Amino acid sequence: MIKNITALTQRELVSSFFSPVAYVTTTLFLVFTGVFFLRNTLVAGSEASMRPFLDNMAWILVVAMPLLTMRVLSDEFASGTIETLMTAPVTDVEVVLSKFLGVLVFYTVLLLTTVVHVALLFAYGGAELGVVLYGYVGMLLLGALYVSVGVFASALTKYQLVAAFIAMAVLAAFTMLVDWIARTLGGPWRTILGFVNILRHFDDFSKGIFDTRAVIFFLSATAFFLFLAVKVLESRRWR
Repeated sequence: MIKNITALTQRELVSSFFSPVAYVTTTLFLVFTGVFFLRNTLVAGSEASMRPFLDNMAWILVVAMPLLTMRVLSDEFASGTIETLMTAPVTDVEVVLSKFLGVLVFYTVLLLTTVVHVALLFAYGGAELGVVLYGYVGMLLLGALYVSVGVFASALTKYQLVAAFIAMAVLAAFTMLVDWIARTLGGPWRTILGFVNILRHFDDFSKGIFDTRAVIFFLSATAFFLFLAVKVLESRRWR
């Protein structure tokens, strides 16, 4: 199993690094994170903090991650290469996990490019190492969840843009929509909906707080969407 996943992950990673959409998305991601860093973090006369930078990245990824993941399975369906995968000695779990890991590695590399902002913050703002480390752990967990949602959306259709819109809709529902409903209804709904609000769980990490409940949420939610992607892929074998 590990051998198959490793080989398929390498294949997916190569595809990601040769994808024009991935480079366009990466460029836009770096431009926007750079702008937000200069406007909201390194502000003359203000206390420098990583929190606004991390929060802005989390919002940017709601759009960026679906663009990075939209092709992982949709392209296989559109090109017909999914038939080769389904007849190969690999399981649906291995296919989904390899797609997930391939994009996650690419995302990790993308995240590492923002370390230059951290270096500037340490040089001019005196940031705390613990806060930065917890923040980036949160970004990895958040990214893993976003990738799993994108893989699930890509398993639903052979049209890449449709997959991207589905993933964006799901992520928007669990970030903006639940927050709006919670604020509108108030009372116990604020607490109840807070349990499924992705960015509320990420908020602790951006503050430099390590919360095991948030870790469990991200890991279980990631596993749930990967499970859904496997089930969707399995259902295609019977069509």
